[in-house]
Amino acid sequence: MWAYEKRLEYPINIKRRDLKMAKVMLEQYGGGQSELAATLRYLNQRYTMPDEKGKNLLSDIATEEMAHIEMIATIIYQLTKGATIEELKEAGFDTNYAGHGLDLFPTDANGYIFNATYFAAVGDPVANLYEDMAAEQKARAIYENLINLATDPDVIAPLQFLRQREIVHFTRFKELCEEYEKKGYGKK
Repeated sequence: MWAYEKRLEYPINIKRRDLKMAKVMLEQYGGGQSELAATLRYLNQRYTMPDEKGKNLLSDIATEEMAHIEMIATIIYQLTKGATIEELKEAGFDTNYAGHGLDLFPTDANGYIFNATYFAAVGDPVANLYEDMAAEQKARAIYENLINLATDPDVIAPLQFLRQREIVHFTRFKELCEEYEKKGYGKK
Protein backbone atom coordinates (compact mmCIF):
# COMPACT_ATOMS: atom_id res chain seq x y z
CA MET A 1 0.00 0.00 0.00
CA TRP A 2 2.84 2.41 0.79
CA ALA A 3 6.18 3.18 -0.72
CA TYR A 4 8.59 4.48 1.89
CA GLU A 5 11.25 6.97 0.90
CA LYS A 6 13.98 7.31 3.50
CA ARG A 7 13.68 11.08 3.80
CA LEU A 8 11.40 13.41 5.70
CA GLU A 9 8.60 15.18 3.87
CA TYR A 10 10.22 18.45 5.00
CA PRO A 11 13.86 18.70 6.13
CA ILE A 12 14.47 19.13 9.85
CA ASN A 13 17.85 20.22 11.16
CA ILE A 14 17.52 21.64 14.68
CA LYS A 15 20.84 22.63 16.22
CA ARG A 16 19.79 23.87 19.68
CA ARG A 17 18.41 21.69 22.45
CA ASP A 18 15.10 22.92 23.91
CA LEU A 19 13.41 20.39 26.15
CA LYS A 20 10.51 22.66 27.05
CA MET A 21 9.64 23.02 23.37
CA ALA A 22 10.03 19.27 22.92
CA LYS A 23 7.57 18.68 25.76
CA VAL A 24 4.86 20.85 24.19
CA MET A 25 5.53 19.19 20.82
CA LEU A 26 4.24 15.95 22.37
CA GLU A 27 0.75 17.39 21.82
CA GLN A 28 1.12 16.69 18.11
CA TYR A 29 2.73 13.30 18.75
CA GLY A 30 0.18 11.65 21.02
CA GLY A 31 -2.53 14.18 21.86
CA GLY A 32 -6.18 14.18 20.89
CA GLN A 33 -5.60 16.18 17.71
CA SER A 34 -2.18 14.68 17.02
CA GLU A 35 -0.79 13.28 13.82
CA LEU A 36 -1.15 9.80 15.34
CA ALA A 37 -4.86 10.38 16.01
CA ALA A 38 -5.36 11.68 12.47
CA THR A 39 -3.59 8.72 10.91
CA LEU A 40 -5.69 6.19 12.78
CA ARG A 41 -8.92 8.16 12.30
CA TYR A 42 -8.53 8.28 8.53
CA LEU A 43 -7.36 4.69 8.13
CA ASN A 44 -10.32 3.52 10.19
CA GLN A 45 -12.88 5.66 8.36
CA ARG A 46 -11.71 4.76 4.87
CA TYR A 47 -13.54 1.42 4.95
CA THR A 48 -16.98 3.00 5.15
CA MET A 49 -16.47 5.52 2.37
CA PRO A 50 -19.07 4.87 -0.33
CA ASP A 51 -16.67 4.91 -3.28
CA GLU A 52 -13.05 4.55 -4.29
CA LYS A 53 -12.56 8.31 -4.44
CA GLY A 54 -13.33 8.60 -0.72
CA LYS A 55 -11.31 5.53 0.22
CA ASN A 56 -8.35 6.81 -1.76
CA LEU A 57 -8.52 10.30 -0.26
CA LEU A 58 -8.63 8.94 3.30
CA SER A 59 -5.75 6.56 2.53
CA ASP A 60 -3.66 9.31 0.93
CA ILE A 61 -4.13 11.75 3.79
CA ALA A 62 -3.59 9.02 6.42
CA THR A 63 -0.33 8.14 4.71
CA GLU A 64 0.79 11.76 4.77
CA GLU A 65 -0.16 11.99 8.45
CA MET A 66 2.24 9.08 9.08
CA ALA A 67 4.96 11.16 7.49
CA HIS A 68 3.98 13.96 9.86
CA ILE A 69 4.34 11.64 12.86
CA GLU A 70 7.89 11.00 11.66
CA MET A 71 8.53 14.74 11.41
CA ILE A 72 7.18 15.42 14.91
CA ALA A 73 9.26 12.57 16.34
CA THR A 74 12.34 13.96 14.57
CA ILE A 75 11.71 17.44 15.98
CA ILE A 76 11.31 16.07 19.51
CA TYR A 77 14.40 13.88 19.14
CA GLN A 78 16.53 16.76 17.87
CA LEU A 79 15.26 19.10 20.59
CA THR A 80 16.19 16.58 23.30
CA LYS A 81 19.36 15.05 21.83
CA GLY A 82 22.14 14.88 24.37
CA ALA A 83 19.99 15.99 27.31
CA THR A 84 21.20 15.15 30.78
CA ILE A 85 19.05 13.54 33.47
CA GLU A 86 18.91 16.92 35.25
CA GLU A 87 17.68 18.63 32.06
CA LEU A 88 15.06 15.91 31.58
CA LYS A 89 13.86 16.39 35.15
CA GLU A 90 13.74 20.17 34.82
CA ALA A 91 11.65 19.97 31.65
CA GLY A 92 9.24 17.37 33.07
CA PHE A 93 10.51 14.51 30.92
CA ASP A 94 11.55 12.47 33.95
CA THR A 95 8.23 10.59 33.99
CA ASN A 96 8.69 9.55 30.36
CA TYR A 97 12.31 8.64 31.04
CA ALA A 98 11.35 6.44 33.99
CA GLY A 99 9.17 4.22 31.82
CA HIS A 100 10.67 4.58 28.37
CA GLY A 101 14.19 5.90 28.65
CA LEU A 102 14.85 8.24 25.75
CA ASP A 103 12.28 6.53 23.50
CA LEU A 104 9.20 8.51 22.60
CA PHE A 105 5.90 7.26 23.95
CA PRO A 106 2.62 8.61 22.59
CA THR A 107 1.37 11.12 25.14
CA ASP A 108 0.11 14.65 24.94
CA ALA A 109 2.02 17.62 26.34
CA ASN A 110 0.55 16.97 29.81
CA GLY A 111 1.68 13.34 29.82
CA TYR A 112 -1.74 11.78 29.20
CA ILE A 113 -1.33 8.52 27.29
CA PHE A 114 -2.73 8.31 23.77
CA ASN A 115 -6.26 6.97 23.72
CA ALA A 116 -8.26 5.46 20.86
CA THR A 117 -11.26 7.60 21.81
CA TYR A 118 -9.42 10.49 20.15
CA PHE A 119 -10.56 9.38 16.74
CA ALA A 120 -14.22 9.32 15.90
CA ALA A 121 -15.89 7.13 13.32
CA VAL A 122 -19.65 6.73 13.16
CA GLY A 123 -20.17 4.84 9.91
CA ASP A 124 -21.66 7.87 8.13
CA PRO A 125 -19.30 9.23 5.46
CA VAL A 126 -20.62 12.80 5.67
CA ALA A 127 -20.50 12.89 9.49
CA ASN A 128 -17.00 11.41 9.40
CA LEU A 129 -15.83 14.03 6.91
CA TYR A 130 -17.19 16.82 9.12
CA GLU A 131 -15.24 15.24 12.00
CA ASP A 132 -12.15 15.16 9.78
CA MET A 133 -12.53 18.82 8.79
CA ALA A 134 -12.86 19.77 12.46
CA ALA A 135 -9.79 17.68 13.34
CA GLU A 136 -7.74 19.40 10.64
CA GLN A 137 -8.82 22.84 11.88
CA LYS A 138 -7.94 21.91 15.47
CA ALA A 139 -4.54 20.61 14.35
CA ARG A 140 -3.97 23.85 12.42
CA ALA A 141 -4.76 25.85 15.56
CA ILE A 142 -2.38 23.71 17.64
CA TYR A 143 0.39 24.26 15.09
CA GLU A 144 -0.24 28.00 15.33
CA ASN A 145 0.05 27.74 19.13
CA LEU A 146 3.31 25.80 18.78
CA ILE A 147 4.67 28.37 16.31
CA ASN A 148 3.83 31.09 18.84
CA LEU A 149 5.72 29.19 21.55
CA ALA A 150 8.77 28.47 19.39
CA THR A 151 11.75 30.81 19.22
CA ASP A 152 14.08 28.82 16.95
CA PRO A 153 13.65 29.33 13.18
CA ASP A 154 14.78 25.70 12.70
CA VAL A 155 11.69 24.62 14.68
CA ILE A 156 9.31 27.21 13.28
CA ALA A 157 9.89 26.35 9.59
CA PRO A 158 8.72 22.70 9.77
CA LEU A 159 5.81 23.74 12.01
CA GLN A 160 4.72 26.23 9.36
CA PHE A 161 4.94 23.49 6.73
CA LEU A 162 2.81 21.17 8.87
CA ARG A 163 0.28 23.94 9.54
CA GLN A 164 -0.10 24.50 5.80
CA ARG A 165 -0.67 20.79 5.18
CA GLU A 166 -3.56 20.87 7.69
CA ILE A 167 -5.19 23.58 5.57
CA VAL A 168 -4.74 21.49 2.42
CA HIS A 169 -6.25 18.42 4.12
CA PHE A 170 -9.21 20.46 5.36
CA THR A 171 -9.85 21.70 1.82
CA ARG A 172 -9.68 18.21 0.31
CA PHE A 173 -12.09 16.84 2.95
CA LYS A 174 -14.45 19.78 2.40
CA GLU A 175 -14.55 19.18 -1.36
CA LEU A 176 -15.34 15.48 -0.86
CA CYS A 177 -17.94 16.24 1.82
CA GLU A 178 -19.73 18.69 -0.47
CA GLU A 179 -19.72 16.11 -3.27
CA TYR A 180 -21.13 13.43 -0.95
CA GLU A 181 -23.83 15.74 0.37
CA LYS A 182 -24.95 16.48 -3.22
CA LYS A 183 -25.11 12.73 -3.86
CA GLY A 184 -27.13 12.19 -0.66
CA TYR A 185 -24.58 9.89 0.99
CA GLY A 186 -25.17 10.97 4.60
CA LYS A 187 -27.55 9.05 6.84
CA LYS A 188 -30.95 10.60 7.12
